[in-house]
This record gives sequence, C-alpha cells and structure tokens, in this order.
Amino acid sequence: MEIMGVSAALLATFAGFGLLIGILFGFFGMGGSFLVTPALLVMGYEPNVAVGSGLAFVFGTSVIATLKHRDLGQVDYKLGFLMIAGTTAGLEVGKIGLEALQHMGLADSVVSVAYVLLLGGIGAFVTREALKGDGGGGLDHDVEDASVEDAEIPEIAQTIQSYRVWPMIHLRGGYTVSLWLILGVAFATGLLSGFLGVGGGFIRMPALFYLIGVPVPIAVGTDLFEIVFSGGIGSLLYAQSGAVDLSIVVPLLAGSALGARLGAAATALVAEEDIKVYFGIMLLLGALAVAVRQIGGLLEMPVLDSVSLAIILGAALLVSGAVTYSAVRELRNVPSERPVDLDA
Repeated sequence: MEIMGVSAALLATFAGFGLLIGILFGFFGMGGSFLVTPALLVMGYEPNVAVGSGLAFVFGTSVIATLKHRDLGQVDYKLGFLMIAGTTAGLEVGKIGLEALQHMGLADSVVSVAYVLLLGGIGAFVTREALKGDGGGGLDHDVEDASVEDAEIPEIAQTIQSYRVWPMIHLRGGYTVSLWLILGVAFATGLLSGFLGVGGGFIRMPALFYLIGVPVPIAVGTDLFEIVFSGGIGSLLYAQSGAVDLSIVVPLLAGSALGARLGAAATALVAEEDIKVYFGIMLLLGALAVAVRQIGGLLEMPVLDSVSLAIILGAALLVSGAVTYSAVRELRNVPSERPVDLDA
C-alpha cells in the first residue's frame, strides 16, 4: 500500500521518527534536522532534498515547540528578533555555498565532514562542562525569576560581556551584550542552516548560554522562536527549487506535533545539568553516525550505511527515552504546592 507514492511502512517509520525528534526538539531547542538530514542522506536522498526537507521539518516543529515555551515564559522576543537579521543573511550565503559544492560533486562529502566536526566538537565541549560537577556555571532552571547574577553566568560569557563594543543591548535577565555579538552568532548559525540543512540550534543554544549568558531554559525557548524564522526562510528558498519532499515532511510533522509539546514541557521539570548532559550525548551520537556513514563510503562498505542509520534512530530513541524518564521522575518528586503545566 502506498500513500503519496511512498509505502505505508516508510510513512509510519517517518511518523515514529518524528515523534522521537519532536521530544528532542522541544526539549533542547534543536535535535530535529541534525538527525533528519543525515538519516535522509543515508537513505539515498539527494543532498539538496535532504537539506530542504530537513529545514521544512524544522519550521513546522519549531512553531509547535515555541508555542509551548511561550506558555512557560521561556522566550526572549527582543533577543530573538535581533538574531533574525543575521540569520537571514547567513541562510542565503549557506544555500549558495551548498549548491556550488553540489555542482562540483562535493556536497555530500563536505556536508558529512562538517557534521562530524561540529557535532563532535560541540558535543564534547558541552558534555565536559556538564560533567565537571561544579554546576558548570549553570543558571537556575526556574525562569519565574529572570534576574541573572554575574556569578551564575559562565566564565566565558562574563569575559565576553566585559568587552563593551557599542552599541550595547540590554536583554531579559538584566545582562548587557554587544549587538555585534548577537549578529555574529546569528549569521554563523544561519550559515549552518543554509549549508547543512539544520535549524542551527545545536550551535545556537550553547552559544546563547556560553557566549551571551542566557539562562538555559530561555536559550532553548528563544532559539526555537528564532528557528521559526530561519527554518521558514530556509525551507522557502529550497522549496522554490523543488527540493522539499512533502512525502517526507508531512509524516515527520505528524509525529513531532505531540513530541514537541511533551519535550517543551519537560524543560520545566528536568534539572539543567541533565539537559546539558543529554544535549552533549545527542551531538556525540549524531557525529558518530555521520562518521560511520562517511567511512562506509570511503571503504565501499554499504553495510555501514545501515549501521549509521541504526545509530541515528537509536540515538533519538535513547535520548528521548531518557528525557521522558527524567521528566516523569522529577514530576513524581514535585511538591504539591509547585504546579506544573503539562498541557499538551
């Protein structure tokens, strides 16, 4: 049986994958396309289709998750809007670069290597910081009180904030940063969005925390708010060239609709250090999957493509399961006087 020219079994697989990724997306402010795009590449889709469809999925899922984070008071709209300008420019540059590499036949290899380096590097850094055992400069996960003391801001962010390059922007939480820093982070993540088919969240969320000093829950919510625009603009650019496959995007979104709401609600329950540990593990497993696929191509061993896909699916299942378990565990420990909104 086929629907939209695709077997029902494959559509069901996409829907299930979407559910898992939706949980990750809502929880981390990322986790969608950086898993979807490699999975589509492993399944044999053209790089531009994998990237374009990944961005379209990011757009739909980010809308769902942002609405939940808005309900939790975890979106800094001023910061989000400031980042959109830089992201838009980066998206166009990234798209041009990918298409140029594709014409030269180098897109698949370059995108894969970039994934391994970025995911592995950021994943190792975040995991190391979270496992230090001293709090890692983390901020209180409760965003009811938005005040931020310098002692609670990561040392990297404190150092960066000490360089006061005009114009300075006052953001939620009482901290002040240079507009150029915000635009620089936005351009870099927009470049990644256009070039790798990602929402940019796997670098923007830690950048907001470690470079700008935004509390993790607000960094997640603001990141998702910004991804609504970067994902929407990016998917539109690729859709114009016919690189968005609705037979992929629709079932993924169907599954992620529930997952994104659940993942967003979980951020109000799970300890911040756990968020950072899960985040780092997720990136490291993604890097491993892409590396295995690339090695399989170099050694002409197709079986490694299947191993890579299994790692991607396993990573989504493992980490989304851990997030769900931690949220349920914390919910059972929540005092009766602390209401928790789990309305999906």
